[in-house]
Amino acid sequence: MPIRTYADTSVYGRPYDEEFAEASRRFFAQVRVGRFLLVTSAVVSDELEESPPKVQANYEALLPEVTVAEVTDETLKLQQAYLDAGILTPTWEDDALHIAVATVQGCELIVSWNFQHVVHFQKIPQYNAVNALHGYDEIAIHSPHEVINDDDEFGEGV
Repeated sequence: MPIRTYADTSVYGRPYDEEFAEASRRFFAQVRVGRFLLVTSAVVSDELEESPPKVQANYEALLPEVTVAEVTDETLKLQQAYLDAGILTPTWEDDALHIAVATVQGCELIVSWNFQHVVHFQKIPQYNAVNALHGYDEIAIHSPHEVINDDDEFGEGV
């Protein structure tokens, strides 16, 4: 059964970053073979507008295989709840919006290379505490490196 997974903006550009390339490419290869059911949003699309053409092309190539989630009043309320809880400051409100979109969409997992605001050992339980207060399930938050499967059935990458 595929894992419903939200990939934030940081994941789409990393196949072209030497340090993160292998894990990022393997993550997307595993999306293509059905291990992950990928969810994205207009937030990702907007943030990628200023990225290099190859990053935009990577994102656009995946669009037929992903669910594109809308930013709704419900997601904006949850985003605000994260900000009100002091998990992030308004400067980083888009990072809170990524978490809110993934949560409202019922994703089981968020993947990100953002270790300051998303994949952070102190913030993850805080996001989940706010989620619980607002009636949402917990969400796992990891880097692509942590979730890729080394089994051959899921491919070696792109």
